[in-house]
Amino acid sequence: MNYVLGPVLFLWLAYSIYQQVQHHNDLDESWELIKHAMIQKGWMVFALVFVLMLLNWGLEARKWQLLARKVQPISYWGAYKAILSGQAFAFNTINRSGDFIGRILYLEEGNRLRAVGLSLIGSMSQILVTFSIGFISLMILRFTLLDNQPILLGLSIFWLDALLIVLVPGILLFGVLYFNVALVIRWIERIPFVNKYKFFLEKMENLHNKDLTRILLLSLLRYVVFVVQYMLFLKIFGVVASWQILLCLIAVLFMMMAMIPTIALAELGIRGKLSLELFGLVTTQQLSVLAASAGIWVVNLIVPAMLGTVFLLGLRLFKQKEQKS
Repeated sequence: MNYVLGPVLFLWLAYSIYQQVQHHNDLDESWELIKHAMIQKGWMVFALVFVLMLLNWGLEARKWQLLARKVQPISYWGAYKAILSGQAFAFNTINRSGDFIGRILYLEEGNRLRAVGLSLIGSMSQILVTFSIGFISLMILRFTLLDNQPILLGLSIFWLDALLIVLVPGILLFGVLYFNVALVIRWIERIPFVNKYKFFLEKMENLHNKDLTRILLLSLLRYVVFVVQYMLFLKIFGVVASWQILLCLIAVLFMMMAMIPTIALAELGIRGKLSLELFGLVTTQQLSVLAASAGIWVVNLIVPAMLGTVFLLGLRLFKQKEQKS
């Protein structure tokens, strides 16, 4: 099982990723623009984007290392491999929610299920950062760029204001739940049905505010890396606009992507459509916007997922039990 399942997972996930990439027609035009930009700008900027990708997942690996040690100590390199393997599994799930599968495979068998809830905490911290900064950015755009725009993403000013109003209590409640997760878990465990399966959740009770704050700060750093990457791609492909406005548009794009349930197969198309709607407020360079969106999709999702499939080749899913003499 150990020697067969790893290669089988590799072949299945690699083929799945290949098929999904092949189905995106927009990639052909975007790839031509990317090659042209490489000739014009040189490799240095693209190398920087790639380094930022490694930093991005390095920060996520640190998050996972801190969370996973609540059930089992794990090395930083082990956490890094787990994160990339998780991206391979995430490709076939809604909003990449299946990444926890790859993460827990690098833990010992008895600790895998206990770590599922801890993975959820890492996702919650990233969502909290994404929605908080996205809300602030949308507020800024609402009273500057959008003040003279009757519609954004099909929303009139009235519905845009309604969305902002709804987001306030939602983000606040999510923040309260995040920093009181131990208390929430204790309440949930009182439910008779849930109490039978509390081993899924019990390790989340060991997370204190200091731990949660560290995880949140790492999520914030990841977010900054994401934004810098997107800014670099927009500049590489010649999108000209105020950098302050571009930052706000990127933040709103990330928030909208988090709101819309999607899988990787459809994500590039949805990301491209949202990008055209948002950046279309400040530029008419549609192909450049699509190329930047495709570039981010390839660098941050395709490359890590492919690396993750390679790591699965050497993964031993089951440990041999020592025989007692």
